[in-house]
Amino acid sequence: MHAGATSAPPPTPSTQQSDNPMSTSAAADTLSRMLHRLPPTLSLPTRRAPPATCPPVPVVSLSRARSNPSLLSSKLGFFELTDHSIPPQLADSAELEALSLFDLPKDKKEACFPRNWPVGFEEGDEVDDDDDVEGLGDSFCLDESCYTESAGLSLASLSEFARSLEKLGLDVIELLCRSVGFECPDLGKKGDPSPTRFCSMMWVAEGLSGKSKTPVAGRFYPYVVGLQYQITSGRKYSLLADSGWVSVVPQVESVLVTIGDIAQVWSNGELKKVRGRPVANLGDEGNKSRRISMSLLVTLPIDTTICPLFPAAACLSCGDQSHVDDDEDGNGRNVESGDHQINDSNAGDNIEIEGRSRVFMSFCLEDYAWRVYHERLHFKDPLDRFRIKN
Repeated sequence: MHAGATSAPPPTPSTQQSDNPMSTSAAADTLSRMLHRLPPTLSLPTRRAPPATCPPVPVVSLSRARSNPSLLSSKLGFFELTDHSIPPQLADSAELEALSLFDLPKDKKEACFPRNWPVGFEEGDEVDDDDDVEGLGDSFCLDESCYTESAGLSLASLSEFARSLEKLGLDVIELLCRSVGFECPDLGKKGDPSPTRFCSMMWVAEGLSGKSKTPVAGRFYPYVVGLQYQITSGRKYSLLADSGWVSVVPQVESVLVTIGDIAQVWSNGELKKVRGRPVANLGDEGNKSRRISMSLLVTLPIDTTICPLFPAAACLSCGDQSHVDDDEDGNGRNVESGDHQINDSNAGDNIEIEGRSRVFMSFCLEDYAWRVYHERLHFKDPLDRFRIKN
């Protein structure tokens, strides 16, 4: 061994100056797109702190909300809806049919519900018994094309249940828009050529019981509102709200309504949101427990451009104004949002909508949906990258 002065180790890449003219934001977007195309098996572990118990969930009667929509403008991003018309017998029958899907052999699951992202069957995570994280169980994302009888499967009750929740969800969307003073888009009927036609997905997910009492996050998909019928007393769910993780126990036969990221952008930030679907909390029910969650998501076609909507009062005077949204190269492009359009000539400026500063810039649902679906560590609100910095 030779004596003498030792030299410092070479600097790590993070300490060196970069000569790459690409902006930090652009570089992050490029890296994100690359990572999101990696196989799911390369995802990082889904660890997080246990959810905190939330204050009492707001309970709203649908009949009262129709006469006073402001009752739905929850500061939490979720509420329970009562006085609806969905019978408990239908929910029970739908759950039995949904449970039967998980008893199918893997090859039949894949054959009957082929993967066409996000619709279809997705296999759950493999988790070791000694792992302190509960993995994601098997799940089915079903649209209206999945309910036809095939290979001996009958999902008539699940299909009817989904349609009932969908109808209720459209009523809730209209009332939410009225509650914050924004014009509700004409969502029309599924399949309509209107740019604001809606679509819905029934997400049936299996929870995995293990030693951990910490459920996991994952497989988020953007939506306007989500609806989940509370079938059994004491059934607990974890929600990732704007305020953080919370745990809720809805009333039996109520519908837990979660306000989604699309609704938050539409309202220009007026509405709070929940990221993703409610996650069944199975940690305290023993290793032999089996439970599924059935969440109906009312969302928009994948090619939709999402942006804030005009206040209802402004729509009377603005008519069909066109607007321009800057793309990544700084070039203008026309962007529409339903029947209403927003002046967005420079996404970096302090844009105003009827005297209020605009909070979000326009963005494509497809890229955003892919990003949030495959992101498994939700440390940061995915909508932050679309917030306009003043």
